[in-house]
Amino acid sequence: MVFKTPPGVYAPQDDTWLLAGALLRENIGADTAVLDVGTGSGALALAAAGRGAAQVTAVDVSPLAVGATWLRARLKGLTVRVLQGDLLTPVADRRFDLIVTNPPYVPMAERRLRRGRGVAWQAGADGRALLDRICRDAPPLLRPGGALLLVHSGLCGADRTVEQLTGAGLRAAVTDRRTIPFGPVLREQAPWLESHGLIAPGETEEELVVIRAERRT
Repeated sequence: MVFKTPPGVYAPQDDTWLLAGALLRENIGADTAVLDVGTGSGALALAAAGRGAAQVTAVDVSPLAVGATWLRARLKGLTVRVLQGDLLTPVADRRFDLIVTNPPYVPMAERRLRRGRGVAWQAGADGRALLDRICRDAPPLLRPGGALLLVHSGLCGADRTVEQLTGAGLRAAVTDRRTIPFGPVLREQAPWLESHGLIAPGETEEELVVIRAERRT
């Protein structure tokens, strides 16, 4: 049965597949506790469950995303616990071996959206409204030897992410990079991005980065 991502839920795109490739390199077994933060369509949570992880939790603030992920897992016969909530808040009392996240990271004019498709990518003037929170709140939830995999645009500052995670006691580095043409959102935002010095005049491509941060044993 083909399951299409419903309107209003972030559908898998280049950043999803880049992060999925990094996830598939991880040593995942039945005892691996995996958390997918901002699960959207559930693609990453289901990829982890498909690798054999029996303890997969997916979190999203959107009720539509929660429902879509739950239904997709059920249709595929995979076990995924799906929770609605703000980033890591619903699992603050738990610990994980692997945390994966593809959060909103598109720099946009300062305005807070509470509903609609823009919630899936809008992330403040520097694109880090959610990234900084994840860099702060995710490290304490990792078990010894556990890892965080995070994808975002190079426009948001990969070095800043690495520095924050290193400062939290993790061993962090960029492991994957991919350059892609601007999609519809960045094409629309290009004049604003250019006026704020975030892209060069006429720039039409962005770099996606995956950052892996591991808690030392």
